[in-house]
Amino acid sequence: MLITTLLFLLSAGVIYLACEYFVNGIEWLGQKLNLSATATGTVLAAFGTALPESAVTFVAVILGRTPEVRDIGVGAAMGGPLVLATIAYAVVGVALWINCRRLGRNDTRVRAGETRLARDQAWFLSIFVVKCTLGLIAFAFKPWLGVLFLAAYALYVWRELNHNDETSNDEALEPLKFQPRSEVPTLTMVVIQTVFALVVIAVASHVFVSQIESIGVAMHLPPHLVALLLSPVATELPETMNALIWVRQGKERLALANISGAMMIQATVPSALGLFATPWMFDKPLIASGIVTTLAIVYLCWLFHRGRVDGRWLVPVGLLYGVFALYVGWHFFSA
Repeated sequence: MLITTLLFLLSAGVIYLACEYFVNGIEWLGQKLNLSATATGTVLAAFGTALPESAVTFVAVILGRTPEVRDIGVGAAMGGPLVLATIAYAVVGVALWINCRRLGRNDTRVRAGETRLARDQAWFLSIFVVKCTLGLIAFAFKPWLGVLFLAAYALYVWRELNHNDETSNDEALEPLKFQPRSEVPTLTMVVIQTVFALVVIAVASHVFVSQIESIGVAMHLPPHLVALLLSPVATELPETMNALIWVRQGKERLALANISGAMMIQATVPSALGLFATPWMFDKPLIASGIVTTLAIVYLCWLFHRGRVDGRWLVPVGLLYGVFALYVGWHFFSA
């Protein structure tokens, strides 16, 4: 147990350090590709950091040999959006609150395009509702609907790449960590740093998830409880770390774009894999995760639609994850 705890803490630290290099590299890559800051977050950063959790779902539902293992993949596909919609947004709110004075600001207002953020939440909610509805009904051609989810994500990426930011794109970029003395790093070094950081994040995330699972076994927690409640927190750690780093730099637009983009990936790609390889039928904990996620998104959509969002109002959404955790714990241990 001591070794497990040490690996748990060490891998978390490595993920944070690797995320420092990743966000630095991905910002330069977005500039090299002439992408807006928002598109850099929603597409490039989100795609990179979503690889660990997508890999968990792929291994479980496609390569899993038993229904129980494949069910773990479905739990991961539902748990990811839940963690992002609650914990990740709450982290942004807390980080803005704590770093307000250090950033030289006299308020905790979110400085990002609220209209676009509200539209992203509405886009995600429409897909997520369909995703959850499919988990309640059974019919013969359900697996084929996975193609529609992949098409929805492709459409989202196309929209992000062809949409101009409604806010200015004047955030200063820090020197590339692999070329600290160069004002304008080469594309080759930008790609090398970004890919290197991504590989480290993937490996460290795998170790982190393994330690979470080991802790679950040591505490005699049911596998489904670990898959639905603990593993998503671990696999969504890179997005949360990225958000924390960007907010500390005063770039909450990138932080929120990264979360929005990762949520769209989680709503589509893992769902498509689950539809292809499993019956995609939800039990009570999965239904509860869908309800809590929907409540969180409705709240966020309303908040961003109002405009002039105070970062402190993002914090309460994190409490919804606590409510879900209490319900899931009660469900498994009272059965």
